Amino acid sequence: MKATGIVRRIDDLGRVVIPKEIRRTMRIREGDPLEIYTDHEGEVIFKKYSPIGELVSFATQYAETLYKTGELAVVITDRDAVIASAGVPKKDFLDKRLTQDMERVIEERKLYTPSDKRFSPLYVTDHSENFSVRCLMPILTEGDIIGCVASLSESGDETSMPDETEIKLVRTAANFLGKQLES
Repeated sequence: MKATGIVRRIDDLGRVVIPKEIRRTMRIREGDPLEIYTDHEGEVIFKKYSPIGELVSFATQYAETLYKTGELAVVITDRDAVIASAGVPKKDFLDKRLTQDMERVIEERKLYTPSDKRFSPLYVTDHSENFSVRCLMPILTEGDIIGCVASLSESGDETSMPDETEIKLVRTAANFLGKQLES
């Protein structure tokens, strides 16, 4: 593990402040859940907790089903990175960080399609310029944003808009995954 050279003291309530530079680098926002555990050498480790990360295998199966039945290239993300994909090169998407534009769209908590013209084209990751977002729906659980489901098209195909079926499939997937985490 790389040392940062930053030292913080624990206060009388057992709290420690994570420095702003580390929060910015790790994209830790106010209210984000952190998993705290120790390793066998006695180190205390803080890790960003992703509720949807617990459903990776389920999300992967859902993405593959959307690809096979709806012929949709899709990605499923948590708030920071892609956790599942189908119909796209996995090496270009899986575990890659989301672009800031993508994060902003997810934070809006509503359906996104390119007709919005806010971001044209919208890319999922910095390494995914060959594919742009056709339709995106945030995954919400108990009012919290935990990720999104997005259908993609190959770049250069931005002229075709998603049809009603594609929009309904993406919305359904996002709502279903959100409900799975509530139960």
